[in-house]
Amino acid sequence: MPGHGTFYWNELMTDDVEKAKAFYGDRLGWTFDVMPMSEGNYWLIRQEGVEGPVGGIMNWPAQNGMPTNYWFAYVHVDDLDDALAGVAAAGGSVLRPAWEVPGVGRIAIVKDAVGAVLGWMTPAAM
Repeated sequence: MPGHGTFYWNELMTDDVEKAKAFYGDRLGWTFDVMPMSEGNYWLIRQEGVEGPVGGIMNWPAQNGMPTNYWFAYVHVDDLDDALAGVAAAGGSVLRPAWEVPGVGRIAIVKDAVGAVLGWMTPAAM
């Protein structure tokens, strides 16, 4: 498992999941496993020779002025609560407080001191 401060997961938010899967399957050889969720299907990205999924794709239609069709990254943090406690003092802000994703881990969305947005997560124990 990657250590504290390393990129851990990447997720494609798109309004055309099938077109994205076709593109990445053709160009990068990725395959996809469906993971049903209450909000719709989540597609786990698989790469030959790599154990476990390497990322995900989810349907993200245009809504409330939010962008669509973009990649979003998550960084591994050892202790999410501890990391979030110092965000404001370091010049950032917590855009979405920590929430639990069963079997995945705890996640929060943070805006850093220069305004860039990134997911922070403490993965669930394997």
